[in-house]
Amino acid sequence: MKVEREIAGFSLPFAAGVALATYAGSSSYDIHIINASVSLTAVAAALSLAMHPAGRRISHSWTAIAFLALLLGGFCGECGKLLWISAIDPADLRGWSIGMKMQEMADAVPFTDRSTNAIVKALLTGERCDIPQDITAAFRDSGASHILALSGLHLGIIYGITRYLTSFFGNTRQALIARSAATIAICLTYTLAAGAGASIVRALLFIIINEAARMTHRHHSTGSVLMTSLVVQLAISPSSVQSVGFQLSYAAMAGIAFIFPWMKSLWPGQPHEDKALAKCTRWIWNSASMSISCQITTGPLAWYYFNSFPMHFMLTNLIALPLTGLIIPSALAVMLLSSMGLCPGFMIRGTEFLISLLTDALSVISGM
Repeated sequence: MKVEREIAGFSLPFAAGVALATYAGSSSYDIHIINASVSLTAVAAALSLAMHPAGRRISHSWTAIAFLALLLGGFCGECGKLLWISAIDPADLRGWSIGMKMQEMADAVPFTDRSTNAIVKALLTGERCDIPQDITAAFRDSGASHILALSGLHLGIIYGITRYLTSFFGNTRQALIARSAATIAICLTYTLAAGAGASIVRALLFIIINEAARMTHRHHSTGSVLMTSLVVQLAISPSSVQSVGFQLSYAAMAGIAFIFPWMKSLWPGQPHEDKALAKCTRWIWNSASMSISCQITTGPLAWYYFNSFPMHFMLTNLIALPLTGLIIPSALAVMLLSSMGLCPGFMIRGTEFLISLLTDALSVISGM
């Protein structure tokens, strides 16, 4: 926890400085901008004090570092509009040749229902314009819109697939370096092809920082990686702080990093001692705990921006997330094999069945 506290002493004031400068530089001054600016600063200050290693006794060095980080964040925020990367539109990157090719491959899969192609295209490339309105409404009303919006969930699955496929390299020092390099290269390519939205860039930074820490044998807890990536992303693209996707992504990860471990530990016993039934109930508890942790941190933002709160979020996530974890690798395999004319019919029918199961379940939940 000490490492997280030390990083928090810099990263949170830095983020607050970027937010203040960025929102203050907006062309329209309304109550939402004032609320966002003041709230982000207050939250950063409160978290910095709460995570101070000396407890209530705030040292002069801690105060000086926090103040300098705030000023540095403000400077980055003011200079952000001069950075070319801040002017990049994610939609332009989706039009990149690889992104366009992926969309064409998704459209070409011979599913019996064309809405399945649209969902595959949304899950793998972020392009959602072809999804029927009733399916979009089912995702929205059930609280599963984040599944259609490319995020860390999607890149995390791609990362897991890549780590598995590169495991044949072995575990020697050279093999681990090759695996990390290949993993980062594939995830970077996918991020660019998918549009490099704020939330998926956050996931890419997680992967890069995590792999770098793994190679150098450095501390890389979820909390430390979270706050390190926050500084890196805001330093590169300060305007990202205004993105709702950016705010929701980091809020969700904050819940996973700081609330989920505590909730997870409330289940009695040790995982290695569990029998088959106990493993199942522990998995349900862990999944529910993660959903609750994310909603605790993202709920206020969702209510502020959308005036809504998904009442059945736990049921939705317990059903949708495992299915999505199966659908993405299955859809990716079907898309690649179909483009080569090698995909067997049972894989196509299996993927279509999984997607139909997902949409039907969300339709039922949205009608509750």
